[in-house]
Amino acid sequence: MAKSSGRNRYMRRGGASLPGMGGGGGGGANPLASAQAMLAKAQEELAAASVEGTAGGGAVRIQMSGEQKITGIAIQPEVVDPDDVEMLQDLIMAAIADASEKANELQAKSFGAITGGLNIPGLGPGL
Repeated sequence: MAKSSGRNRYMRRGGASLPGMGGGGGGGANPLASAQAMLAKAQEELAAASVEGTAGGGAVRIQMSGEQKITGIAIQPEVVDPDDVEMLQDLIMAAIADASEKANELQAKSFGAITGGLNIPGLGPGL
């Protein structure tokens, strides 16, 4: 049996690398770090993005970040009827659902380019 030199051709000093992976001692880019940077950038863009959901022909408007956090609510005075609170509640819920759907679409578009359409847990609903 031949004595090993202690240096596996795939485990060179400076890091592990498989052929064609671009990592390790060859000085290539780290694909994981690159993907993490792209994800971080997409998350920053989503946090800064804003969508608006409406109901009742714009009588109720919900502003939401791309991360699905409500950032503002606007209600036209004419839809505030003390005798019909349920209608106002329904309009608010409908506007939130509309904004949430738009934020989901924004997330899918943002992360879809990075993940290639793969369903990766933790990257937003429906992705």
